[in-house]
Amino acid sequence: MAKDQPSSSRFRYLCYILVYLSTFSSITFIYWSYSSDFHVENMFRDEQQQLSIDLLSYRSAWNHLSFPSTPPQKLLKIALFVKKWAIKGRAGGLERHALTLHLALAKRGHELHVFTTSPPNTSFPEYPMIKSLFFHLTKPTAAGYLDQASVWNQFVKENSTGKPFDVVHTESVGLRYTRSRNISNLAVSWHGIAYETIHTDIIQELLRSPEDSQNHAMTERVTKVVEEVKFFPSYAHHVATSDHAGDILRRIYMIPEERVHVILNGIDEEIFKPDFDMGNDFKKKVGILDSKKLVLGIAGRLVKDKGHPLMHEALKQILLENSTFRDDVIVLVAGDGPWGSRYEDLGTNLLVLGPLEQAQLASFYNAIDIFVNPTLRAQGLDHTLLEAILSGKPVMATKVASITGSVIVGEEVGYTFSPTVSSLKESLYKVWKDGKQNLQQKGELSRQRGLTLFTATKMAACYERLFQCISYDEKQNHGYCLYKPRPVH
Repeated sequence: MAKDQPSSSRFRYLCYILVYLSTFSSITFIYWSYSSDFHVENMFRDEQQQLSIDLLSYRSAWNHLSFPSTPPQKLLKIALFVKKWAIKGRAGGLERHALTLHLALAKRGHELHVFTTSPPNTSFPEYPMIKSLFFHLTKPTAAGYLDQASVWNQFVKENSTGKPFDVVHTESVGLRYTRSRNISNLAVSWHGIAYETIHTDIIQELLRSPEDSQNHAMTERVTKVVEEVKFFPSYAHHVATSDHAGDILRRIYMIPEERVHVILNGIDEEIFKPDFDMGNDFKKKVGILDSKKLVLGIAGRLVKDKGHPLMHEALKQILLENSTFRDDVIVLVAGDGPWGSRYEDLGTNLLVLGPLEQAQLASFYNAIDIFVNPTLRAQGLDHTLLEAILSGKPVMATKVASITGSVIVGEEVGYTFSPTVSSLKESLYKVWKDGKQNLQQKGELSRQRGLTLFTATKMAACYERLFQCISYDEKQNHGYCLYKPRPVH
């Protein structure tokens, strides 16, 4: 080994340090999250004593604030960089975030220019009713990313034509830091950062079977974290999509407070909402018998890191050991991936539906009694949880800091479990024992909270205000970076 290379023992030592820090921050955030609403309520009482709040120094999620729904006083020209544009029902969370947010902004009258890759073997979607939405397509690189040289030339050309961009937004590293470092009116949204995934690596190692070779990803992850800490400051403003990620960006990545902003993901509330008849029709369509007392729902990519080996084993054991559960419960599985066929092997208690379009997903959520997300990915804020919540359903998910810190903040809105088969089985049995009536109550409370925090309207209002704030020189004093709390009577 070369002398200038760190030894494996030194890297292991760094891993242990980061694991300790990750665990400590998760515990701290879980404690904070369960009383977050209480803190926010008290915070607003305190804020009434102030004339205004500096939004750039605001530590909590902007979703807790109330922004006007009236037409914006100033329309912006916005540039968006995103690796792929969401097409049909197979888009990931990042692409769905870009679609939901920027369609909402365009509908509010802002001029949106989307710099993205042209899709292979399919036509690009059109939006004839939205006149202020423009796409700039380039051929993707061999790895499927944006060709930075080509997309930058497109950006420079559009930026010099007529009016320059008021603000630039990149979804993750759609625009590389080598291009972003000199753009002061830029915001990057992070849907997952390397530091968060250390928890994922720990889980994967604990779940590894003896015959599988040891995964050395944790050592590589430490290097990735160091790389991110070095290049993240090249982006002017950072949007964390969970409370936990915002804390990590401030403390571990050492990004100045005034450059980190928490805006939780939002879902189209016009699509995902309670509809009893829609749910009944869907159950009849897929053949769910009236004798089934409980319908569980799973949706998303049916792959290993989304926790499906864990869910598969837990269900397999319960169905074998408990005939009453087998008679009472049916599980609907929406999505595609290698674990779809394995779920089918568990028998008639599992109905695998394949990937669903948005409208079908809305029916799916209305047909279930609770949504289960067994994810092992300890990063970002999963859209499926929010879709279920706005549909009026309680949720059940793995105890990772992004979820317990922002979504399932107490037993009154859902269930959490450790990423082990025994803990997941315990939660599934508890859901079964609680029954439909308790689940309906939790679902109603969950939706009430979701309507204040997780709608596309709220998310778009938060981003709009952030974009208005960072698009101007502070010396011009337009007031968009100041927030005046509404009086509480």
